[in-house]
Amino acid sequence: MKFLVRNVVTDIERVTGIQVYGRVAAVQGMLIEAGGVQRQISVGDRCHVIARDGRRVPCEVVGFRSGRALLMPFVAIDGVGLGCRTEVQDSEPVIYPEPHWLGRVINAFAQPVDGLGPLPVGDEAFPIRARPPSAHSRQRVAGKVDLGGRSVNTFLTMCRGQRMGIFAGSGVGKSSILSMMTKNTSCDVAVIGLIGERGREAREFIEDDLGPEGMKKAVMVVSTSDESPLMRRQAAYVTLAVAEYFRDQGKDVLCMMDSVTRFAMAQREISLSAGEPPASKGYTPTVFAELPRLLERAGPGTAKGSITGLFTVLVDGDDHNEPISDAVRGILDGHVVLDRAIADRGRYPAVNVLRSVSRTMPACNNEQENALVSKARRLMATYEDMAELIRLGAYRRGTDPAVDEAIHYYPQLEAFLGQKKTEANSLQQCYAMLANILGMPFDGDGMGGR
Repeated sequence: MKFLVRNVVTDIERVTGIQVYGRVAAVQGMLIEAGGVQRQISVGDRCHVIARDGRRVPCEVVGFRSGRALLMPFVAIDGVGLGCRTEVQDSEPVIYPEPHWLGRVINAFAQPVDGLGPLPVGDEAFPIRARPPSAHSRQRVAGKVDLGGRSVNTFLTMCRGQRMGIFAGSGVGKSSILSMMTKNTSCDVAVIGLIGERGREAREFIEDDLGPEGMKKAVMVVSTSDESPLMRRQAAYVTLAVAEYFRDQGKDVLCMMDSVTRFAMAQREISLSAGEPPASKGYTPTVFAELPRLLERAGPGTAKGSITGLFTVLVDGDDHNEPISDAVRGILDGHVVLDRAIADRGRYPAVNVLRSVSRTMPACNNEQENALVSKARRLMATYEDMAELIRLGAYRRGTDPAVDEAIHYYPQLEAFLGQKKTEANSLQQCYAMLANILGMPFDGDGMGGR
């Protein structure tokens, strides 16, 4: 009887239409401890703390301690003190996307930040933390995606619904290769999430890298580095939610996120503040649980439409085996490695073809295309193996025919891999150019993949 009464009381407390509120009991660092609401909320729920100046501070429940709810604010907590009212929000965080969002820049709350007026509101609600489609209900990855870049189109061909990581240290050209792909993609829509970016770089990326043509078919979600970890994390969730909307409209979406590392750092800040112990290099277990939940949302849809994902990973100290790089590489369907040594010698994009891989190749290519790629890779690998001897002048021509052949083709292959941001080549053009360099036959049949 006692348990029945307790359950009835709990159900009554959760009846919608009743405003449930508590009071701030403590503030420590980035955390607000609230009492009186702990039985009405769970981890992930939202609250508003009413500051002394009347400002409403949105918060998320990140844990519980000593009978109190631990709240982390989305914005600054100036004016929040002991006894401030804490109101429970009884609705799930959702957004209402609409086709006219194309060309707009929004923040983590799906509010416009481009000064172009209010956003139109769609009819259907999309939860910002949706679950990925069931593995058995999804379509297969199929059909090549044209990204305009010669190195990716030929050596790392992507298919619709594939998820690829771009691994690079700071200043090696991640933003440049992303802008090139956005402008030249064959996908219908591009959704770009700039997570933890420098404030000045967001506008530069829009105006200088994307330009008006790139923005026409793009939606950009921006959360700068000075915003709270909750805002940075939510910006990543909103990026995927917008992509899911266009996917459900039957569109082929190119979803880009720069960067997954800053999403992981934001989650680490949240987890450590809530008292979760660190596991590897300060990253908590929750970080490694959240990464697949986020990245698995990209991919083929259950019917028409797909989300092709490009996720950049900011490699810590150029160590490609650090925890986040290692975890993301195991989740995604391939990786593009941008090499600082290549960038230092002036070749952009600085893609290290030999260290990069696309898991849809060679199945998506025909025999001619695979033969071209295999020969080019073999030549580059042979040259790299002997590079030190060649540069020192210790290798004599005629010693090894395979090395002689690699030395002959190397300058032309390097020129082929280098590309300006304003240049664009289709898939067929890329393979035709490579065939011309290698002197191999290529008729262009079978383009488009499986």
